[in-house]
Amino acid sequence: MRKKVLGRGLDALIPDATQPEIPSGEIDIDRIVNNPDQPRLHLDEDRLQELVFSIRENGILQPILVRPFENGYQLIAGERRLAAAQRAGLLKIPAVVRDVQDDRLLELALVENIQREPLNPLEEAQAYENLIETTGGTQEQVAERLGKERSTVANSIRLLKLPPNVKKMVADGKLTPGHGRALLSSNSSASEMGEIAEVIIKKGWSVRDTERWAKRKTAPPSLPKIQDPNEAAAANRLQLILGTKVDIHSKSAHKGEIRIHYSSQDELMRIYELITEKAISTEQDYGNR
Repeated sequence: MRKKVLGRGLDALIPDATQPEIPSGEIDIDRIVNNPDQPRLHLDEDRLQELVFSIRENGILQPILVRPFENGYQLIAGERRLAAAQRAGLLKIPAVVRDVQDDRLLELALVENIQREPLNPLEEAQAYENLIETTGGTQEQVAERLGKERSTVANSIRLLKLPPNVKKMVADGKLTPGHGRALLSSNSSASEMGEIAEVIIKKGWSVRDTERWAKRKTAPPSLPKIQDPNEAAAANRLQLILGTKVDIHSKSAHKGEIRIHYSSQDELMRIYELITEKAISTEQDYGNR
């Protein structure tokens, strides 16, 4: 059973993350450099501006997390707060300084972002993959460390296989991760996925609608039914007699249907008269015997 550890803090999520800390205090913003591998790739402009206004009114209530780096500090977590503080014109920012090794940097940043302002689905997927590559662990090991199910991590990483234009739709919230995984299950080409993604957005398809489309797309073509030779011969004989296309379809060993095709009212009357004339002729023959 997965441990429910989200919400208990970084120390609960990563047992060996307990490191000596410098108590929260303010440090110069211009001494902080960003982490080039931080998981958040996109900052929502409207949400960021709201945070700027809040900081101007109330200050920063939650310190960012940094580590000593060269002659200053490197950001571990708090990209939005730092960016908003810079826009608000602050010279200092509350920060907790923690001595974190390089191989733990991405992990701490990922956990902090998951607990706070959620990453968009593609940022989260890329962060999982980066974490696996950085630590050399498996999906299962990474999921365990983050308090998540392995399937959650695996399904997230699958989204990275989407074409770039479709990934952007998922990152922007126009498509859900469920839509993205349904598209992947169709084994369509990149161009086909892009086209159907536009249809999904335009028509408001649900994930289930998309899954049904993908199922039809991947269904193997049905093999043509092999007609019984006697039925085929009978159909050919009727076609010669009636002068039009005739199909014979068996529904069971003793039941079926005969379809006689016509293309106009005149042809229908011709076929009708031909059949009835033959029927009357047959009755007369029987009557004379």
